Amino acid sequence: MSLFICFLFFFLISSATACDRCVKQSKASFFSTSSALSSGACGYGSLASGFSGGHLAAGVPSLFKGGAGCGACFQMRCKNTTLCTKQGTIVTLTDLNQSNQTDFVLSSRAFAAMAQKGLDQHILRRGILDVEYKRVPCEYKNQNLSLRVEESSQKPHYLAVKILYQGGQTEIVAMDVAQVGSSNWSFLSRNNGAIWETSRVPAGALQFRFVVTSGYDGKTVWAPNVLPVNWKSGMIYDTRVQITDIAQEGCPHCDDGSWI
Repeated sequence: MSLFICFLFFFLISSATACDRCVKQSKASFFSTSSALSSGACGYGSLASGFSGGHLAAGVPSLFKGGAGCGACFQMRCKNTTLCTKQGTIVTLTDLNQSNQTDFVLSSRAFAAMAQKGLDQHILRRGILDVEYKRVPCEYKNQNLSLRVEESSQKPHYLAVKILYQGGQTEIVAMDVAQVGSSNWSFLSRNNGAIWETSRVPAGALQFRFVVTSGYDGKTVWAPNVLPVNWKSGMIYDTRVQITDIAQEGCPHCDDGSWI
């Protein structure tokens, strides 16, 4: 448990000055196809097309956060009120944007969704827009946090799992695994994006713990029975838990989280 406490302390301190839910000003562009985003740095693959109705985004390193930002949800709208709606759209971060021109590169569906009715082609022709955005909780109705066992996994020598459908407004910053009923935990390391791995695979059915943190608050989430004894690569397993926590941040200038 000491390893988890260290992880929790480090990430709470490092993110204490973050204000994810504050409204930020930037620019956004788009990819002509969403495949570039679904095959991006988070490693979601084709599963990404089911996030936010295909409204996907690549975020700059400060939003990607070395992979911890994968799956984060943002509400975004363009600042041209003649062309765009006040509510904008919600996007899910699935890739890393290395451009220094925009904070986000969106799927064309997400980009067009910011438009007033009938004006989607107008904003697509512009290619880049001034936007404002803020982090918002992700919502997966009737869907728990899930783990997909990656094809590279080889029982009993190696296990790689992809985190899917993470709700709330949080980040998973550490993770470990043990045989069901055992207190002998082994930590997993982030491989890339939303994929975690370990070469110390316990025998039998497996339980998991996650360190979940955002802002200055955090906790450990325990999923007591996730992978069965005969777990298989390529399968998605329900953790039977969901994360609904919202960021607790010291941001007095935007504590209400409202739009400007």
